[in-house]
Amino acid sequence: MIVNPVAGRGGIRGAIPHIRDVFAASGVRAFIETTTAGEEETLAQAAIAGGATTIVAVGGDGTCGGVANAILKSGTQCRLALVPSGTGNDFAKTLGISNHSPEMIADLVLNGRETRIDVGIADGRHFLNSCGFGFDAAVLDASNRVHFLKGNAVYIYTAVTKLFTYRGTHVSARGVAGVADGAMLMVTVSNGRSLGGAFRIAPTASVTDGKLDVCFFRDAGVAERVRLFAGAMRGTHLGMHAVSAAKIERVTLTFETNPAMEMDGELRTAESTSVDVSVVPSALSVLAAPGALL
Repeated sequence: MIVNPVAGRGGIRGAIPHIRDVFAASGVRAFIETTTAGEEETLAQAAIAGGATTIVAVGGDGTCGGVANAILKSGTQCRLALVPSGTGNDFAKTLGISNHSPEMIADLVLNGRETRIDVGIADGRHFLNSCGFGFDAAVLDASNRVHFLKGNAVYIYTAVTKLFTYRGTHVSARGVAGVADGAMLMVTVSNGRSLGGAFRIAPTASVTDGKLDVCFFRDAGVAERVRLFAGAMRGTHLGMHAVSAAKIERVTLTFETNPAMEMDGELRTAESTSVDVSVVPSALSVLAAPGALL
């Protein structure tokens, strides 16, 4: 188990002893806490080198993404499981475990059947759930300075405030038919269905179809932005005039400057003005709840 003790803005900390006891009772003895941001990837690399065949990430989407990158880089068949403890927990929703207790997840680790899922890769790094540009990245950046809320409320509050101030970004796309270059409110490339906990950003996405769902939101005035916001929460935005969507295997997005990008709830800056995003089908073994809509 690799545990991020500051996941969910530290909300997980009080539950760690119980989680540890539950998994110890199931025979899971290796229990490591991260001490710095991003350390989960290094710890996972060491665990895999030591012979680990399953890694349980205790944290949010970022923690899970870091462990997944270590597994994928190793080229091994190590399995990934998750005890969701983050702010949005979007990947946990995909796995169907967002409301599972530690006891239920421990049973899943011991007795569940693994499933192979697709992963995305953007700017040379793998992602499990999403990669976003423009408004998405700006909201994530601003949310890191909101300390009086927790859970989905963090992203909803920040997104509402940004609707009135975000200036949009110029994007050109290669690999998607019918999308004109121009000012965009946001571009998202999704493997899973949800984003920011509360938004059904890719309602038809699947992590087993060998495709990514790309969605372009053309920039608009405040009134139209509010309608897009409400539509994205309900998953009805795909039919709106300002939205273009497609299922793709690869897309290249070009910006005027190196863009900020959200990857599995973590903020990064792209290495160049052009970002290649593609899918790696059936790349990772995960433990999902029986009946999860993968």
